[in-house]
Amino acid sequence: MFKVIVFILLFFTTIYYTLKDEVYRDNEIVFSSSLAKTGIMNQWGKSVESGVLAYFNYVNDNNILKNKTMKFISYDDKYEPALTLENFEKLIHHHNTFGFLGFVGTPTVKNILPLLEENQMPFVAPFTGAEFLRQKHLNNIINIRSSYKDEIEKLVDYLYHKKHLDKFAVFYQNDDYGEEGYISLIKALNKRNLSLIAEGTYKRNTLSLSHAFDEIKEVKPEVIVLVGAYKANALFIQKAKQHPNFKETIFCVISFGDANAVVQELQGETDNIIFSQVVPSYNDNSIGVIKEYALLMKRYYPNEPLGFISLESFIAAKTVVEAIKSIEGNLTQKKFLNAIKQLPNDFLEGIPTHFENSQLLNDVYLFEYKNSQFVEIAYEH
Repeated sequence: MFKVIVFILLFFTTIYYTLKDEVYRDNEIVFSSSLAKTGIMNQWGKSVESGVLAYFNYVNDNNILKNKTMKFISYDDKYEPALTLENFEKLIHHHNTFGFLGFVGTPTVKNILPLLEENQMPFVAPFTGAEFLRQKHLNNIINIRSSYKDEIEKLVDYLYHKKHLDKFAVFYQNDDYGEEGYISLIKALNKRNLSLIAEGTYKRNTLSLSHAFDEIKEVKPEVIVLVGAYKANALFIQKAKQHPNFKETIFCVISFGDANAVVQELQGETDNIIFSQVVPSYNDNSIGVIKEYALLMKRYYPNEPLGFISLESFIAAKTVVEAIKSIEGNLTQKKFLNAIKQLPNDFLEGIPTHFENSQLLNDVYLFEYKNSQFVEIAYEH
């Protein structure tokens, strides 16, 4: 009964928002999110919040928007789609939400996709590289990051053409996120007349990996692409490194796998691991926006280590503010969506942007972890 009531409320809410583009008159501009704050994905939520709030706090403390301030509200969904739907309803009805920012996860976002299509509220920087968020008709969805397809294409290209490896296996989460990565890998391999030699899956929000491990170990793969959460990825790698069939295997962790958390889980035992990322190194102070990120994180979150996820969320927060700053006259959601798509290509001071394929960033970076730091692999394809 509760789910029926929630659906009815959301249905009428979406009709209401579709028919209007009202001026947002509050001096406090609210962006809201649903993300994992507890459970085995809790580090994700913590990193997203710190990155967003570091920039929003700076904006507010320095009157960057003059008479307006930024506010970020987030609810915990434990990386469970049903909770994401409940949180979405609360964020619309109990807060004067202008737009959504930094939702985490492919299955969680997919569960609210019909409502996002109907209500047309700005939905910015979801932490997923899913292709279903990159459809042209989804005008209110602004992806910051490159897609999983982009990441996996570069990984396969590098490993096949540069490293001359062709025996690929995949370990993936048995849900929409894992399926996105799995399909992207199949396409990248088919493009090169290759096919998977093994695959193994596990259930979301668990560490039940034994079956997946057994499915892959006998074929002695040269490469395993891991499309899982960070604890599951790390546990799989730890287990594999103790087995002789994986002695020379290269493990590839895509961006949602949270490279920083994986390294921490592995306690620095990171030989033969490649991490793909959608932002440059968070230690590259030659890039203006990254230098700013490091400075503001130190100011507002001195006890939070720097990382790829908080950098990405910092960039997302800065993008939101830059779009708002560029709007002339009254603030509306439609004006905001137009503004964010038309930001100048150099507004991030060192990271080029261009809104195409429904995303602002279109590069992928490959890293290894050596001598206690991430080192970029120089490779263009």
